[in-house]
Amino acid sequence: MNKITEQISSVKKTRMWLAVVALMAISFVAGLSLSANKQDKSEQQIAYSPEARSIQNASSFNFNLYWEVWNRLKSDYVDKNLIKDEDMFYGSLRGLASSMEDPYTIFMDPAEAKEFADDLSGTFEGIGAEVGMRDDIVTVIAPLSGMPAEKAGLRSGDKIYAIDDVSTLGLSIDQAVKKIRGPKDTEVKLTIIRESEDKPLDITITRGLIVVKSVKTNLRKDGIFVITVSNFNDDTMDLFNTAIKEILTKNPKGIVLDLRNNPGGYLDTAIAMASAWVKEGPVVVEQFGEGRREEYFANGNNSLGQFKTVILINGGSASASEIVAGALRDYHKASLVGEQSYGKGSVQSLRDLSDGSTLKVTVAKWLTPAGDFIDEKGIIPEYEVKLNKEDVDNERDPQMEKAVELILKKDTNNKK
Repeated sequence: MNKITEQISSVKKTRMWLAVVALMAISFVAGLSLSANKQDKSEQQIAYSPEARSIQNASSFNFNLYWEVWNRLKSDYVDKNLIKDEDMFYGSLRGLASSMEDPYTIFMDPAEAKEFADDLSGTFEGIGAEVGMRDDIVTVIAPLSGMPAEKAGLRSGDKIYAIDDVSTLGLSIDQAVKKIRGPKDTEVKLTIIRESEDKPLDITITRGLIVVKSVKTNLRKDGIFVITVSNFNDDTMDLFNTAIKEILTKNPKGIVLDLRNNPGGYLDTAIAMASAWVKEGPVVVEQFGEGRREEYFANGNNSLGQFKTVILINGGSASASEIVAGALRDYHKASLVGEQSYGKGSVQSLRDLSDGSTLKVTVAKWLTPAGDFIDEKGIIPEYEVKLNKEDVDNERDPQMEKAVELILKKDTNNKK
């Protein structure tokens, strides 16, 4: 069954310093079932069948009240000339979804649904740069190679003081990302301060189509192989499988799987990734209503099972990231280092609607192989290591340092 994770709007813990400008405002994710995407015609017909209308008529609610409110708003609202029927209609559907009082059951209009799909594909429209906060200033961490930001001359370390002549003072990183991101072939002007320059520089960048790879690898000089996974997207497994081949060829001392600030993505991908360490047994368990359960098993690959592994997590690690971390923890295949993860333990069904809108509905909870329900409490790493603002400003990473220490220490003990 093909599954993905959905976005959620809040952030429980402080994030790390990276954010891809091409993305829409950084958000976290929750489990989603894509199998429900292909809603069959019989189900669609049920919604408009006589039986459905009879249920409506039998209800104690008078559905004419909806139109009564609609007409009152259009006739009485002070700025009724600004009212758009489309906004009212989609707004009412958002309200219908929000009445479930579940932050993960949401309605997305066609534009929002497209943005969501683009996020999962790893393809966006923007300038192509990683930005973050340094000394409370929006700062360019790195322009992505070959992307518009790099071509326009943006450099690592540039401090962004204004976006289209509007000061960034007081903006969160998410708000800055929203302002910088935009449609392909449109322009955005960044006013930046660069240490080598005496005065601010205005750099105008023409936005383009940005393709962000979800997996990056690095074989360190100390023999440790680092796999950084930013999302569980369309490209993730191909890139991860390439990393596996490189690992098996180079035989490193150990592996660091960096899932910090990874909001999730395809659940099938999370299961396949965990299977690189777990040979058999369930990777994740879904708990539905009325006591029904469904287990999703490892695929028997476990090609990385012999390597010493440390997983890095933090408050931005959610859903699919927590599935991988929880499975490898339960099977004793990895040590966890960092900070408590986000805590997203529910599954949403994704329904494509007739006009291009999308409805996401919470249909189940998920548990780790050992039966741990992590919703709202997250996963607490075996080795808790904080990453503070001073570390970020000085480009220190004590969490990675701890992971390296654990692998090299184990390596030394094994040699004894």
